[in-house]
Amino acid sequence: MSQIRIDELPGPLTLAHSPSPSPDLSSRSFPSPARHLRLALSLVPLLLIGGWAAVDWRAVHDGSARLVSADPWWLLAGVVFTCLCWVGASVTRQGAIPERLPPGQLLASQFAAGAANHVLPAGIGAHAVTLRFLQGRGISLARATASLALYSLVKPIAKTVLILAFLVAFPGTLRIGQLVPDEQMLLLLAAGALVGPAATVLVLTVVRRLRRPLFEFVRTALTDARILHTRPSRVLALWGGATVFPLFQAGVLASVGASLGLPLPWPHVVFAYLAASAVAGAVPAPGGIGPVDAALVIALVVFGAPMTLATASVIGYRVLTVWLPLLPGALVLSALVRRKVL
Repeated sequence: MSQIRIDELPGPLTLAHSPSPSPDLSSRSFPSPARHLRLALSLVPLLLIGGWAAVDWRAVHDGSARLVSADPWWLLAGVVFTCLCWVGASVTRQGAIPERLPPGQLLASQFAAGAANHVLPAGIGAHAVTLRFLQGRGISLARATASLALYSLVKPIAKTVLILAFLVAFPGTLRIGQLVPDEQMLLLLAAGALVGPAATVLVLTVVRRLRRPLFEFVRTALTDARILHTRPSRVLALWGGATVFPLFQAGVLASVGASLGLPLPWPHVVFAYLAASAVAGAVPAPGGIGPVDAALVIALVVFGAPMTLATASVIGYRVLTVWLPLLPGALVLSALVRRKVL
C-alpha cells in the first residue's frame, strides 16, 4: 500500500476542529519583580529619614528656633558653603578615578550620597551610593572600590596638612595645648589604629580565599593611583578637592557663628573645626553626628566662645549641613534609583 506524502496533497491542508491559539500571558504588561524592588529601594531613604527625624526631633526644633533670630545674610553664606561642599566632594571623586564621569550625574550622586551618609555610620552610605554610581558607568568593582579607598585615604592626609598649615601661619595664637586629646582618647585612637590591620591579618590567615581578591584590589589600587598622579588634572582635582572640602565645611560653621554673634575670628573657628573633626571623626557615627558635635562645642569654648553660643552654632551648623538638605537629598536618591543611575 503506497504512502501519501502530505506535501503532494492538492491544496492547503486544514485540520478540523483546530483549537484557537491560547492567549500569551507573558505578553501582558505585569510589573516585574525588579521594578517592585527598585520602587521599594527608592522609598527606603524616605522611611529612614522619617524615623530619624522622629527620634531627634528636639534637636531639629531647637536648632531651627535659634536660627530664626540669626542674621539671614550670614545664614545665606552658610547655605552657599554647604552647596560648595557637594562640589568639593564631586571634584575629589572625579580625581580618584581615571575615567571621565558625567558632571551633572556625579554632582547629583554626591548630593544623594550626603543623605545616605547621615543615616549609616563611618561614611558607608556615601560610599555605597558612589560605588553603585561608578558601577553604573561601566567601571569594574575592583577599580571602583580602589577609587573609594583612594578617596578615603586622601581626605585625612589633606586635613592633616591643613592643620599643620594653620599652626605655621598662626603661631602662638591657636590654643593647641588645650585641644590635644587626653590619655584615654589617645589610647582609644591608638587601639583603633592597631585593631584594623590586626583584624585584616587575622582574617587573611583564617580565610585564605580572601587573599587573592585582596591582592588583586591592592594591585588595582596602586596601578590606578600611579596613573592618576601622572595626570595633572586628576592630581589637582583629587588633592585640591580634598583640601577645600573641610574648608567649606568649616565655612558653614563660621558663617552660622557669625550670624549668631559668636565672638571668635574665622581662623580660630576654622581651626577648631579641623581639629575637632580630625579627632572625633574617627568614631563611626552616622555623618559624624554626636562625637564631632561634642568636640566642636568643646573646641569653640576653649577658644573663648560662651557655651550657649558655641552650642547654638553647632546646632545651626547641623541644621544647614544635615537637616536642610536631608529630604531633598533623599528625594534625589530615590529618583536616581528609579532612573537606574544607581
